[in-house]
Amino acid sequence: MSKKHSPKLIKTIINQYANGQPVTHLCVEHNIPRSTIYSWIKRHQKLKSEAKTDISYQDYYNLKRRADKMQEQLEVIKAAGCGFSAPLKEKLEALEGLQNQYSVRTLCDALEVSRGTFYNHIFRRQKVAKHEIHRENIREQVRVVFDEYKQRFGSKKIAAILGERGIRTSSKYVAELMREMGLQSIGKHLKRDRQNEIIRTRRQNRLRQQFKVSEPNRVWVSDTTCFKVKERYYYICVIIDLFSRKIVAHRISPKHSTYLITSAVRRALKDRDYPQQLTFHSDQGSQYTSKAFRNLLYVNKVVQSFSRTGSPHDNAVVEAFFASLKKEELYRINFKSEREFYQCVDRYMVLYNTERPHETLIIRHQRNLKPYIKIRKSRSAN
Repeated sequence: MSKKHSPKLIKTIINQYANGQPVTHLCVEHNIPRSTIYSWIKRHQKLKSEAKTDISYQDYYNLKRRADKMQEQLEVIKAAGCGFSAPLKEKLEALEGLQNQYSVRTLCDALEVSRGTFYNHIFRRQKVAKHEIHRENIREQVRVVFDEYKQRFGSKKIAAILGERGIRTSSKYVAELMREMGLQSIGKHLKRDRQNEIIRTRRQNRLRQQFKVSEPNRVWVSDTTCFKVKERYYYICVIIDLFSRKIVAHRISPKHSTYLITSAVRRALKDRDYPQQLTFHSDQGSQYTSKAFRNLLYVNKVVQSFSRTGSPHDNAVVEAFFASLKKEELYRINFKSEREFYQCVDRYMVLYNTERPHETLIIRHQRNLKPYIKIRKSRSAN
């Protein structure tokens, strides 16, 4: 192991050499190798020739130490990528990345940052990191308990189980972690979810906007609308056969009740001699989903179909009829009485079924005539 010699001893040996004492004598006197003494003499002569003045070894070492320090600080500034005028937060983050390469004193002096400020920054980062590690461990334990008991328990029971296993935490903290992970015990909303699933299963959309029907009395569509007459609203319920696009039955009432719907359906079933294999499509209004109405369809072996929530296009045929009724008839008349309104609606139903051309039926008729038209044209050409 090399021995470190003091600058005072080095200066004494060099002075003795300058006064004429040989190197061999100096080696024996101070117990220092000749090569070491010769390196000191050579370095002294070089410094003396460069400075042209006598310089002490203490001054030399101080200057060299200062130069090395400035060189390190310059390297820190280049590596940090920011200067003295940068925001304190930016300088601290830059110095944190260089912490393992340089001393804290060098880092702080390079960007003029207080060492206390830098140590506080590192301490806060370490504290946050420990908190995140602890939080992640608790999250993992909460998930393990939640899955272990098959999603039965909420935050209070999970916190109690963790306490029994030596992990102390509060139910409030567990509830917060469960919200972050999207974990929810099945018992809380199980009944509601089951009821909603049953409702979704019952309220199927069997029609699915397939409005073309090949036979009469296979699919009926129905809906209700309201119209204001003399500050009072009246509700009109209609039932349409998709094959003929005719009104099978209609009812008018000042009350939007289940009786309005059931009376219209009873009349339609009676007029059509209680057809078999019938599908009845409507929206999911409370009147159409009521127990009385569903029992009526069940007794007559009618399959019920529903439009999707917020999808009026699923019942577009009835919606189009109501638009024609109001535009062609109701909006054109200033009704003076309830009786006049009822009579007007009845007259339009007859007109709609007997005289008014239906665009869908016209297009269907034209498509059916195309083959005969082609045959007639070919015969006339011959």
